[in-house]
Amino acid sequence: MAYRRFSLFPESPTLRDMFSKRAIRYHWRDNGPVFCAAIAIICIAIWLIELLLSIVSPSALNALVNFGAIQPMLAVSRPWTFITSMFLHQPTSILHILFNMLTLWSVGPMLERLMGHWPFLALYMLSGIGGGMGMMLWGALAPGQAGWFTAAYGASGALFGLFAAVLIVYRRVGADITSMLVWMVINFLMPVVVRNVAWQAHVGGFLVGALFTWLLVSGLHALRGKSLAYRSAVYGAAVFVLMVVVILLCDLGNPIGWMLRLF
Repeated sequence: MAYRRFSLFPESPTLRDMFSKRAIRYHWRDNGPVFCAAIAIICIAIWLIELLLSIVSPSALNALVNFGAIQPMLAVSRPWTFITSMFLHQPTSILHILFNMLTLWSVGPMLERLMGHWPFLALYMLSGIGGGMGMMLWGALAPGQAGWFTAAYGASGALFGLFAAVLIVYRRVGADITSMLVWMVINFLMPVVVRNVAWQAHVGGFLVGALFTWLLVSGLHALRGKSLAYRSAVYGAAVFVLMVVVILLCDLGNPIGWMLRLF
């Protein structure tokens, strides 16, 4: 009799099968959630590192968060934080990472299958950077100077860009968007009931995701016959340049920006 190892989930694939080269190639060809899964894995892995550091070395955790979180006052002199901030989450609470990853998995796989891998990744990253742009806009437009000193991190800006994409696509094909609108309203109202939520990043990510998706589905008439990957590259580059311009214009009002440029 052949020996069979006991498993609580005998019909489920093993981790080795799920992440084998063959499985990844299959999901890539099938437009499966390759990048969506990779983003989730990276976010969870970094959160576990943060959690470990919060226990064994709080000073190292502070250094990691200070390095990766975006703070409008310092963002232009530390441009990597527009990227790194979207992969950090609150280490002292599981709700932040749990809610964001559930949200990612509720809309991400469908969008990646519909758009393709690279356009989906462009949407996610541009929306995440758009979240940082939203923080910069708030620093420049808010009364006083408090907005410049507010640090933020999390995937919410990128996720709100995915929400915007779903709304535009659903509207385009005539699907019922009522449930998505309810979900959107709940997320936009979260800062009212939950403290320390960077709603500025939500708005920035939503607007950038909406702009990028609208360009993909409507866009310039001359590009409508091009492939989705080509349009994603062209429109993605245009949206990125637009965000850089907006961020630099906002930084002109940075209360300590002249010091950073001087030294």
